[in-house]
Amino acid sequence: MLEIAGLDKRFGAVTALRELSFTVGAGEIFGFVGSNGAGKSTTMRIVLGVLAADAGVVRFDGAPVDFALRRRFGYMPEERGLYPKMRVGEQLTYLAELHGMARAEATAEVARWTERLGIADKRSQFLQALSLGNQQRVQLAAALVHRPIALVLDEPFSGLDPVAVDVMSGVLREQAEAGVPVMFSSHQLELVQRLCDRVGIIVSGGMRAVGAVDELRARGERRLAVSVSDAPATWAQDIPGVRVLGSETRDGGRLVLSLDEGVDDQLVLERALAAGPVRHFASYRPSLSELYREVVAS
Repeated sequence: MLEIAGLDKRFGAVTALRELSFTVGAGEIFGFVGSNGAGKSTTMRIVLGVLAADAGVVRFDGAPVDFALRRRFGYMPEERGLYPKMRVGEQLTYLAELHGMARAEATAEVARWTERLGIADKRSQFLQALSLGNQQRVQLAAALVHRPIALVLDEPFSGLDPVAVDVMSGVLREQAEAGVPVMFSSHQLELVQRLCDRVGIIVSGGMRAVGAVDELRARGERRLAVSVSDAPATWAQDIPGVRVLGSETRDGGRLVLSLDEGVDDQLVLERALAAGPVRHFASYRPSLSELYREVVAS
């Protein structure tokens, strides 16, 4: 398990992190989301020792993370850091050896991962000659080639086409199934919702919400999605204890409603039936994107 405990970090007068704490369990994919400048990259750089925290500690399986442990982590920085004028295969082999692998073992792992990521035919090419998407695949191979015990990936899906997204998603799931803690940041919240076991939402350097995706989506106020055909969009506005959160023109004019504690949903159904034919009436859970907007605004 990767544990981030009580991290503080300041850059002059700017507080980048404040008492940030969360864990990434073995075999778990953890989505780390937040706006630009919220502290995601700073956190990851501290985990990998690129930056030093002002306070707090990073642990792996209960032990403070030192150089020897960090050497066994797989890291994909947001600012891609490979050598553009070096051939792909040579570069990946070199990086694997830096992580302690023997040459034969490194060569075998390079062949394995370039095949898996669909870039085997690029091994003899210079990195700068590749498309941005293939450069991204090489960067992921660099994070995986030394058989890491944990993966920390900063915006790994940025700039990828849908096929490459599927390939990378499959690789991350395979790593998690092998017991590796996987932590990645992304602004693609639909992808995070689909792929991750748990999510942490960071706002202004502090963790505002963290938990399983379904648990986060189910938390808070009760909500209903109601579709009434041929009814004015105002039919639910005067129901005591009910707020209209949103509406759509499709599905017969669907409304998303918030119910205060104690409000009987059957009262809402009665009002809906009085307004017109009810085509849809069900509990509603916000998407991760909707939840994220609510958390950041709160």
